[in-house]
Amino acid sequence: MNEAILLPISEPSQTGKARREALTLASRLGFDETKRGKVGLVVTEIANNLVLHATEGLLLLQAIERDNQIGIEILSLDQGPGMSNISECLRDGFSTAGTAGNGLGAISRLSDGFEVYSSPKGGTAILAQLWLTSASSSLSSLDSKLDQIYGNPITSNLDNKIKLEIGTICLAKAGQEVSGDIWATVQQDERILLLVADGLGHGLPAAQASLEARRIFHASAHLNPKEIIEATHLALRSTRGAALAIAEIDFSRQTLRWAGVGNIAGAVFFPQKSYSMVSHNGTVGHEMRKVQEFTYDWQPGGFLVMHSDGLGTQWNLDRYPGLTSKHSSLIAGVLYRDFNRGRDDVTVLVAREIY
Repeated sequence: MNEAILLPISEPSQTGKARREALTLASRLGFDETKRGKVGLVVTEIANNLVLHATEGLLLLQAIERDNQIGIEILSLDQGPGMSNISECLRDGFSTAGTAGNGLGAISRLSDGFEVYSSPKGGTAILAQLWLTSASSSLSSLDSKLDQIYGNPITSNLDNKIKLEIGTICLAKAGQEVSGDIWATVQQDERILLLVADGLGHGLPAAQASLEARRIFHASAHLNPKEIIEATHLALRSTRGAALAIAEIDFSRQTLRWAGVGNIAGAVFFPQKSYSMVSHNGTVGHEMRKVQEFTYDWQPGGFLVMHSDGLGTQWNLDRYPGLTSKHSSLIAGVLYRDFNRGRDDVTVLVAREIY
């Protein structure tokens, strides 16, 4: 259950490894030679940019799916000096490191989708998407990861008007081969269910608990969040157990229903307000004294953040001017970069309604 490929990038030799990993993933997904070449060039340019400018640079590679298209998402995260003028940095010939200054411009041209978030002294996050088949250059509707590789279900858009853009990071604790965290989505008519689960502990036993939680989540998707957690509680008795939360967005009723047990955090953001959701203490499958469902308002254009306790809870999006208008994957990436605890599995899920 390899959720994503995370690579530290701080020296030139790591650029070659990043390129090889990306080409291997592209081959597994069925990219032809020409498209693999684009993937290799984009990853090389991004990695070189991290070597030249970044502090604690990270490169994340993962498969994505949108509207029956398969692609690769490349996320670059650093805590370097940042950019004061992104448009100028995208112009060919501009450089602060004595190079030809074609890196960001080339990445933008080669990518089917491209976005940057940066702030002076606050670091930079770069998102590039390349698709196996022809796709719009707009980063508009990232539904989910590819089921065959990451074990999460491919979701489809609700209809031609309402779409949900989902960006995720799901990574194992350093030194572990698998993550005990998992995420999943199910869409039915005008409602969508979203799950984040964190198996107790780390490694394979934790992953087995989360996988069972995901199985029950899919089998019980016709139920409400509280009922799904109650069904999961019975099914996880033979496992380590898990913390988990389920959000249900009903677009026709403009409501969000939430139920959570354990340390899974959730918050919703709208232009004029935001609020955090309430989860009760306990471990699903073992000790669950209370499960309660809460109903909140949902407004068109809102977005939801859910995360496991591998991410600190002290984050505040107000400290990132302009980030909330960016792609969900950039929001998830910046939160991971700045608030991951580094000693646990971590999942960050950002879901935004777009039109």
